[in-house]
Order: sequence, then structure tokens, then C-alpha cells
Amino acid sequence: MRASLLITLSLFGAFPAWAAEDPSGCDKFKWNIEHERAALTATDRLTLASGAELAALPKTAITLDLRNPADTKLPLLPERTPKEGTFAGFASVTSPPKAGTYTVSLSAGGWVDLVQDGHFLKPKAFRGATDCDGIRKTLKYDIGASPFVLQISGIKENAVSIAILPSD
Repeated sequence: MRASLLITLSLFGAFPAWAAEDPSGCDKFKWNIEHERAALTATDRLTLASGAELAALPKTAITLDLRNPADTKLPLLPERTPKEGTFAGFASVTSPPKAGTYTVSLSAGGWVDLVQDGHFLKPKAFRGATDCDGIRKTLKYDIGASPFVLQISGIKENAVSIAILPSD
């Protein structure tokens, strides 16, 4: 029954996003992810509690400790409601970064909300892939020269590694 529904939906151009599987392998990302992957697997990652404030954008990746979404007190409700049994967290960058395009990469699958000047930033591009050690998802954002908040939700583990790096 489900298979026939998926076939019918795909024939009419309404194939649901949740039914599509992410590609497998590090070569399936749309751009070179070696710099992000190296940062996410480096041993010098900062470990932060949810709600931490960073004076500046870190040069290394961070490991963010996550909580039950109800206990996290995210500054804004996530654009996508977290699934039951997942974790969430956030960190603020209080000093303005240099304006530009940045990649936000995660070691695990989840939802990313970047909030700047009270508004959600929309990613310019994104890609996820399974079976790539250290990295699961990467997004590109145009970040302005003002403080921002990174919100993470829908993560199955209680911690996630995150790299926010200038895009090549």
C-alpha cells in the first residue's frame, strides 16, 4: 500500500521530501567538504553547553551539549517541530563576524536554524549524505556582520559537533 502511494505521488510530482533518502558516501556532497570534515573530527573542538555565548566565531568546530527540546528554551521556536525523543540546543555568537558566506556543518542529521536580527536566515544550499565519517549535513548561509544565534534540533544524540567556517 505505501509503495503504491509513493509511486502515485511521484507520478504527480508530489513525492514527499521525507520519502527521499540522502545519498551515501562522502563523494555525494555538492561541494568539497574536506575542510569541514577535518574540523568536525579534530580533537581540539570546544565543548559548550546549550545556551552558551561565544565572543567570536570559533576557529575550530564545537561540540554542543543538547537537551530535551522542552528544557532547551530556544530563543525562537524552530521552523521544523522536533520529533519526539530528539535533542536540541543553541549557542550565540555575540560579536559580529565578517559578513560573507559560511558553511554550517553537523556531525549528525538534524535541523539547523540560524537566527540573525530576529529573523531566520535561509540557506543558500544544503546537502546531506550518510556513510561519511564525521559529517552528515552541511549548509551554506550568507551571514551578515551582526550577532547571530545557531539553533539545532531534531538530533538523535545528546551532543553534536558543529563547524561554522567561511565558505571557499
